[in-house]
Amino acid sequence: MTYTIGRLSKLTGMPVKTIRFYSDSGVLPERERTASGYRIYGDEDRARLELIRTLREIGVDLATIRSLGERRLRSVLDLHLKAVETQLRSLQRTRAVLKATLGKEGDPAEDDLRRLHALSRVGGAEMGLLLDEFVDEVGGGIEARHEWLANMRDCMLPELPEEPTTAQLDAWMELADLLADEDYRESLRSQSKDFWEADIDLESWQETNTKVMREGLAAARAGVEPGSAESAVVVERILTAMGQTREEMLRVFDEHDPRAARLWELVAIIQKTPWPADQTIAYTWIEAALRKLEG
Repeated sequence: MTYTIGRLSKLTGMPVKTIRFYSDSGVLPERERTASGYRIYGDEDRARLELIRTLREIGVDLATIRSLGERRLRSVLDLHLKAVETQLRSLQRTRAVLKATLGKEGDPAEDDLRRLHALSRVGGAEMGLLLDEFVDEVGGGIEARHEWLANMRDCMLPELPEEPTTAQLDAWMELADLLADEDYRESLRSQSKDFWEADIDLESWQETNTKVMREGLAAARAGVEPGSAESAVVVERILTAMGQTREEMLRVFDEHDPRAARLWELVAIIQKTPWPADQTIAYTWIEAALRKLEG
């Protein structure tokens, strides 16, 4: 099917002036014209206009829409579906918070309004952009550190449920604030600068880290008492694997920012996964054992 711009306007409910603007600006690529110079559109253009309208409604700018380029109708519809589903999830979350707020006696409290504001300010897309910014800034131009953070990105980006609990919403807001916290970003950059600037093999380091974590986790689960003779044997294996002395490893713990553990706790609250995580259990035991043996 082909349509004149007037027919396309009636089918989509979009003003001729708007369609012409989208065509002239390259958002709706021009396909062909009649011998008289009138624009001719097809079903793909009709679908693309619907997509453009949806993307504009959720705040996508024209430059981004223009960059989508030429796509087959199926691809356009698929992207349209994803955009609609994103809108639905956002509306369902807002509905859940409104229902919880209105289900209480009296006027909404300040915390209720804060949660509603947070949903409008930081959705899934905004959290993703915030995390990208966090990774780039904390990476600080050090390639190995940036690569490690980039690999961790998806783990740090939980999906807020369609009907989040109050605890999940509060965790979501706190996570957004923490990722945006300039002091926290600077803390992570400065603490890890010397380590990441060294010429390290990232893959080898990750293998060592996994080995150490398993040692600490096994000891914690076995009930090995920190400071005991048995714990000293485990700690020596860990120090050998890390290539560090007790003093050096304790200094790492002393300089560690506790907000890093809080970040992972917030992710666990949002995802409703067990907390503390295995790595947290392992390193909590290792630190306790080191301090007992040194103290």
